[in-house]
Amino acid sequence: MTATVATRARIGPVAANPYPWPYDGAVDAAHTALICIDWQVDFCGPGGYVDRMGYDIGLTRAGLPATARMLEHARATGMLVIHTREGHSPDLSDLPANKRWRSARIGAEIGSEGPAGRILVRGEPGWEIVPEVAPVPGEVLLDKPGKGAFYATNLDLVLRTRQVTHIILTGITTDVCVHTTMREANDRGYECLILSDCTGATDPSNHDAALHMVTMQGGVFGAVATSTAVIEGTTR
Repeated sequence: MTATVATRARIGPVAANPYPWPYDGAVDAAHTALICIDWQVDFCGPGGYVDRMGYDIGLTRAGLPATARMLEHARATGMLVIHTREGHSPDLSDLPANKRWRSARIGAEIGSEGPAGRILVRGEPGWEIVPEVAPVPGEVLLDKPGKGAFYATNLDLVLRTRQVTHIILTGITTDVCVHTTMREANDRGYECLILSDCTGATDPSNHDAALHMVTMQGGVFGAVATSTAVIEGTTR
């Protein structure tokens, strides 16, 4: 069950790069969402999509412990928690031909059978979120067909209905799904924070580059911090 919120929490200022987050000094936790992007077996579990491609899932799993701790904090302080899963319909009718072609070219064709079931197909074992950061009752679980969490989903409607103005991002991969979602959110006016210790990529240099890009131009998409900084920057 979701933890009971004993007092009203505020977040900020958080020690972040390139500016103390958020830009407006502090935000009520009730207007903040923690978005956990694609913590699925296909991206960080044995036999899943990333594993089948030959990448080190230790890299994509690196952010799991900190994300689990951040989830506990979000639940205790009253943030809206949203989990996303990338996947396609079993008939693959929403799978673009070029996306399927690219996946087949590297030996992990979307829709094909693997140790974790059909790769990136909704309802298969690989599509499920790993137990370390699994949703609890009352949290939003959002399915998406693409990389960004706003594309072909009701995420923006959910956030605006709940009067969310600030977003904290965790998930995999830093340089693809997380970064795409952060860019989409920034364009929609949300104040974004990406957590460096709660994200991961198949290549460490891509992870580092994705975080660095956020800090350019005074924080072109928002800011970068650690989960510890957020927890320490929360008052009740």
